[in-house]
Amino acid sequence: MTQAITSDAVLPAHRPPPAGADPGDAHVRHAPWPYARLDVAALRAAGHRPSPVRQFVLKTHSRCNLACTYCYVYEMADQSWRDRPAVMSAATVRRAAERIAEHAASHRLTRVDLVLHGGEPLLTGPAALAAPVEAVRAAVPPGTRVTATVQTNATLLTPGRLDALAAAGIRVGVSLDGGLPAHNTRRADHAGRPGFGAAARGLRLLARHPESYAGVLCVVDLAQDPVEVYESLLDFAPPTIGLLLPLANWGDPPPGHGPRATPYADWLLAVFERWWHDGERRTRVRMFEEIIALLLGLPTATETLGLAPATTAVIETDGAIEQADSLKSAYEGAAATGLHVDTDDFDRLLDHPGFAARQLGRDALAAGCRACELVDVCGGGHYPHRYRAGEGFRGPSVYCADLQVLIRHIARALHAAAVTGRAAS
Repeated sequence: MTQAITSDAVLPAHRPPPAGADPGDAHVRHAPWPYARLDVAALRAAGHRPSPVRQFVLKTHSRCNLACTYCYVYEMADQSWRDRPAVMSAATVRRAAERIAEHAASHRLTRVDLVLHGGEPLLTGPAALAAPVEAVRAAVPPGTRVTATVQTNATLLTPGRLDALAAAGIRVGVSLDGGLPAHNTRRADHAGRPGFGAAARGLRLLARHPESYAGVLCVVDLAQDPVEVYESLLDFAPPTIGLLLPLANWGDPPPGHGPRATPYADWLLAVFERWWHDGERRTRVRMFEEIIALLLGLPTATETLGLAPATTAVIETDGAIEQADSLKSAYEGAAATGLHVDTDDFDRLLDHPGFAARQLGRDALAAGCRACELVDVCGGGHYPHRYRAGEGFRGPSVYCADLQVLIRHIARALHAAAVTGRAAS
């Protein structure tokens, strides 16, 4: 990989989004790296070629029937949802499908992945929810396969909705904080009523249809017992569990953060030990499997670990093309690009400095990260976790100490398994 090229000159401003202020100004003020210090034109001239977008997140409904206290869309720094339509229009769906097909044809993609997201996408009726998937499938070249999932809180999942999603080839992923009511006190509706009962009904329904079940995402909560959370989630028979570190950064650190404390590693390792030493592998835990694969030198498709280039784009309900939603935790406008499906193709996104920086691998990291022996596995950590106001996204992860403890422990377990002949399944 070529060395990242930097410059003290601010890059030319990108077209502002229809709703408001020029995102370039906010980017340069809040995040000099990469917006003022990465010269994308020089980078391309030096021979660095971008990776095409392969996953498209469609924000089909930007409102939610729950009011989770930690939601990055509604409760964190970026409040742009307030100025956007609640539902993606048919015209925007059509134009987004055309742009995705155009990108797939231009880059000869054999597969594109669609994620229907929100808000709560199931607030949209089943027919309207399937429309973007059907539009993309109709538009892409014959050699391009389209996969689709919907990420939901499961409270609105019914047999009829699940049948409609299955008929459209849309699998279902669920966000939950554990398998017991006590784990989900932060997931209540706008009147403060708990959402767990309805979510549990939806999950039990989904468990009876494994062909439609994509898995469960769970944000780590230090207040909950990790093994209890894990074992209670198993009761819903998820094929995969995604354990997520809370969205935090150096200006807004996670609970329990300290220079020598590693509470998140401790929490995750309690789950790892339970999962690793189970006589029967009842589910996959994505974070652990990704770390194992990276330790073995195998490729992974993740934006939270490793050095693989970011290949995900978000299309908002108004047609704005944005970077990963998780950036909304950093500052107002952090995910904005100034691009729109009506006026811009996805190749424009590839040259946006924020997107280009997340395709540079090791060259986008701080010197200390580049020198670290764990860099190929950690990859500097999840991009939003690196943010520091006035500096940007080139520092180490706010979870750096936790990641080091976690990765080293899993490496030792993997080595011990190799010595004893135990194969990880």
